[in-house]
Amino acid sequence: MVVQRDRPLSLRGYANPGEEITVKVIKGNKTTVKADAEGHWTASLPALKTGCTYTIEVGDKIISNVAVGDVLLCSGQSNMELPVNRVTDMFAEEIASYKNADIRHFVVPKEFDFATERDDVSPTTWKSVDDDAMNFSALAYFTAKALHEKTGLPVGIINASWGGTPVESWISETALSSFPRAINEKRIYSDDSYRDNIKRLEGENYSRWNAAMWSGDPGLHAEIKWYAPEFDDSSWAQTDLISGTFTDGTVTGDDLHNTWRGTDRWSNDGLNPVNGSHWLRKNVELPASMAGKPGVIRLGCIVDADSVYVNGTFVGTTGYQYPPRIYNIPAGVLHEGTNNVTVRVISQNGNPHFVAEKPYKIIVGNESVSLEGKWRYHLGAQMPQGPGMEFYCYKPSVLYNAMISPVIDYPVAGTVWYQGESNVGRRNEYGALLKTMISNWRKASGDTEMPFYIVELADFLHPSDTGGRKAWAEMRRVQAEVAEETPNATLIRNSDLGEWNDIHPLDKKTLGRRVADAIMK
Repeated sequence: MVVQRDRPLSLRGYANPGEEITVKVIKGNKTTVKADAEGHWTASLPALKTGCTYTIEVGDKIISNVAVGDVLLCSGQSNMELPVNRVTDMFAEEIASYKNADIRHFVVPKEFDFATERDDVSPTTWKSVDDDAMNFSALAYFTAKALHEKTGLPVGIINASWGGTPVESWISETALSSFPRAINEKRIYSDDSYRDNIKRLEGENYSRWNAAMWSGDPGLHAEIKWYAPEFDDSSWAQTDLISGTFTDGTVTGDDLHNTWRGTDRWSNDGLNPVNGSHWLRKNVELPASMAGKPGVIRLGCIVDADSVYVNGTFVGTTGYQYPPRIYNIPAGVLHEGTNNVTVRVISQNGNPHFVAEKPYKIIVGNESVSLEGKWRYHLGAQMPQGPGMEFYCYKPSVLYNAMISPVIDYPVAGTVWYQGESNVGRRNEYGALLKTMISNWRKASGDTEMPFYIVELADFLHPSDTGGRKAWAEMRRVQAEVAEETPNATLIRNSDLGEWNDIHPLDKKTLGRRVADAIMK
């Protein structure tokens, strides 16, 4: 693990009530403590020497490879959680070549708790860049890398983040006492059996919705399946894969798809979205140099879900809109001449579409063939909107209880906070909530001056979506006000790194360097 330099070494744990526990730093200090009536004990030793590596004995247990450097608590929603493997389009070579056993992360398990502020997390472990680079938070990875370049010291990341979560999920119930809406929302869902019943009904709803769609989709039941290369789609309508327009509106959160209107009308009936299954097929000519070889098909991003076939061979599926569609094509599937690509799109809510200005192509080695332009289209099974779903991790206080309370007393150099997308629709109250959270964490940590680095929301949404862009700009102003009005809080500029068509912009390297620069000031 990594412990914070220039701070006392504090360890806590469990034993039999009244049992004596000896904590010893090999080639260092030791202390003996006694467990209380409930078996809890805490031991404190002088700060370890910066830059050194230690072994610590705790009773009969050994903690080896304990590094001393700087530790950061990194928290928020999906842009903090976004792993290194999602930014390889921009940084693949750099990531593959970089090794550093002194940069390590501890990923707090994603759990929620409606009842208790926990004092421990489910079993997990510290891992280094050398062992787990692709699963690091991309922002934390580049921040740690830049810090290490500046200091030469080990860097530890405590990653407590969860995509889509609002700020109130990360605040204790006590601290939320002046926000009655949040308190009462939590009360509604506090009963375990009630939540279990909701999930059982949700499961049945989704099962029935999917069963109806499968039964009503002729593409799956025709004698010649619609994904078969020999299927005759000549009677199908033609549509441009990417063509569409954006309507002005008051988009909030991450609801980009709510503003899209396809100009060829396959995604909507002229007024409302068409939900259900949609089939799109394209024949593409490939040269002999690509035949028989393994390849990759890239289909940008798709709203909402997809299944993809190449020459009748299933190559991949994704269940929701955000991940880039990058599927491997096995050797032997591609051939010289005409090849067929079929995409079955599933839309549950909003307007289904393919996100513009993303890569759409088949790649073999250094060669690629574009998949943009005209496709054949046919509706599969038209459905009502998909069933609603409750995300309990979005409820007030539940992530503080399960993911922050257990780690908040671990000494850190500061907290990096990247969150706000899910609160854009309630941006008028966000400033008060974020200030409350900062105060809450500082008090619980025992470090009343803990530095907070607030990452500004990146630029997002199409230029013609003036309503949505205005909402996001207002949210950025709220973030800036909190940073300005809160002692020892810093706003990290990020709006210039955004991508209009992606709520998860790739350039986490520039952003990480900005965070590291702010920490070093």
